[in-house]
Amino acid sequence: MPSVARIEAARQAGVERFVYASSSSVYGDHEALPKVEDRVGRVLSPYAATKAADELFADTWARVYRMTCVGLRYFNVFGARQDPDGTYPAVVPRWAASLLSGEPVWINGDGLTSRDFCYVANAVQANLRAGLVGSLPRPHEVFNVAVGERTTLLELFEAIRRALAAVEPSRAAALAAVEPRFRDFRAGDVRHSLADIGRARELLGYAPTHRLADGLAASIGWYVGRLATR
Repeated sequence: MPSVARIEAARQAGVERFVYASSSSVYGDHEALPKVEDRVGRVLSPYAATKAADELFADTWARVYRMTCVGLRYFNVFGARQDPDGTYPAVVPRWAASLLSGEPVWINGDGLTSRDFCYVANAVQANLRAGLVGSLPRPHEVFNVAVGERTTLLELFEAIRRALAAVEPSRAAALAAVEPRFRDFRAGDVRHSLADIGRARELLGYAPTHRLADGLAASIGWYVGRLATR
C-alpha cells in the first residue's frame, strides 16, 4: 500500500516525526458523542478501512522502529478550491455549485444527519502544530481535527444559502425559493459525528479559528467566482 511505502521511506530517510492524514470515519459504528480518540468502532466503508489501516501501520512503525508518528483525524474539512465534483466530503462546494447553477440539491437521508464541519484553516493549523510541537507522551498519537460543533445537513443547506445570498443579493429571492431534495441514505455513512478536541488543545495547542459560518464567509466568494459559470 502507498501508506506503507511512505512511512518506510520516511523511516529510512531518518525523519524524526511522521505526520499523516487519518479521518473521523475510523469511528465507524461507535455511536457515542462526542468522538474521543481512544474509542473507535467497526468501520463502515472501504475508505474508513484504509484510514484505520494507516493508523495501524503508524502504530506498528512507532513501536518497532521507535519513530514518532502523529495521525490527524480530520472531520469534514471544507474551503476554497475544493472540487465540487470530487468525492465525499465535498458537500459544501457541491451544494454551492448546485444552488448557483439552479441544479437540484440532493440530501442523502432525512437531512438530520450531522457533521462537525471544519474550515481548512483549522486543518492547516493542526498540521503545523503536529509537526512542530515539542515531545508527545506516546510514540504514536492521534488527534481529532475539528471545531467541536455539530451541524445537521438541513442546517448546512440553510447556512450555504444564506452565505450565497449575502454575496449575491440579486439572487437572494431565487435562492430563498430553493428547497433540497431527499433520497435514500448512502451505505457506509455515519449518522452523527462530533469531535472532542480536548486532546488536540492540550497537547498540540490547537485552537480552531473558524466556525462553520466563518469558514463559509471566508470561502463563499471563491465559490461564486469559480462555480457560477459552471
